[in-house]
Amino acid sequence: MGPIMSQITLEEIARGVTRHDIVPYLGAGAVADVVHSESGQAMPADSESLILAMNGGQAMAPRLMYEFPRAAMNVELKKGRRFLTRFLQETYGHAHWTRALLHDWLATVKPRYVIDTNRDSQLQDSYAATPHTLIRGVARLGGSDYRFRIHHYDGGRYTAIDQDAVDPDLPTLFKPMGSPLPDPSFIASDADYVDYITELMGGFAIPNFLKQYRQNKQYLILGLRLTRDTERMVLSDMIYGAATPGGWVLIPGATDKERRFCERIGLELIDADIPELLAAASQLPVADQATADLPG
Repeated sequence: MGPIMSQITLEEIARGVTRHDIVPYLGAGAVADVVHSESGQAMPADSESLILAMNGGQAMAPRLMYEFPRAAMNVELKKGRRFLTRFLQETYGHAHWTRALLHDWLATVKPRYVIDTNRDSQLQDSYAATPHTLIRGVARLGGSDYRFRIHHYDGGRYTAIDQDAVDPDLPTLFKPMGSPLPDPSFIASDADYVDYITELMGGFAIPNFLKQYRQNKQYLILGLRLTRDTERMVLSDMIYGAATPGGWVLIPGATDKERRFCERIGLELIDADIPELLAAASQLPVADQATADLPG
């Protein structure tokens, strides 16, 4: 059987996102157009750029350059966990970044459910005036069987809550790799990922209400290359219980490995990228471009 190539149009997909029928799933490419407002340097989000930023612009040994979690583990062992957390907080915890065009669009659409595997706060900023539920992944955490923290945002501030206190009518922002807000909390090193993915596979990294909500959902994977096992394992478990097909992946010039993976988990490939999606979204009728009626 050959790779699944979708016949759906980008305009139909964009309409599905605006109507909350399709769940956006964001990778590093979602912030590819973000730069520092003073230096003009691109926001480090993909594996290689994060490694270089963490190491003062210098490349590390080839075996460490392969993937950020591996390099982060090496740094954590040498300089401690606090160094790693401080680096990610200093990288993403300030307002000197320009806005991503994709996030500007999502801010107008305000999907009911978004999964964002980046560690920045642009998605949360998009919902700054909208009450929502924030879920962030955690790892190597004592005193709890779960690998997530949940906060309720009331339109002004975050408050930690238990999963049983979640308001199901509010939008849910799921940031499995963490974020700087409301406090710095990140999954970064190999040890983090081993623990998190193990518990994700066991069902302890997904709140109960999401396990029910995500059944038969369809997803739109944006800005995520699927050549590395880490991203593939997280994605597979995040979209567990998806519909058939499970959704669409925008990858220009997908590799054979990416094609086989998408076929195996029931995702349809589209040879396009985020700019083409945004162009298609801009062509939607005004009624489909309108902001959804959400609390706040």
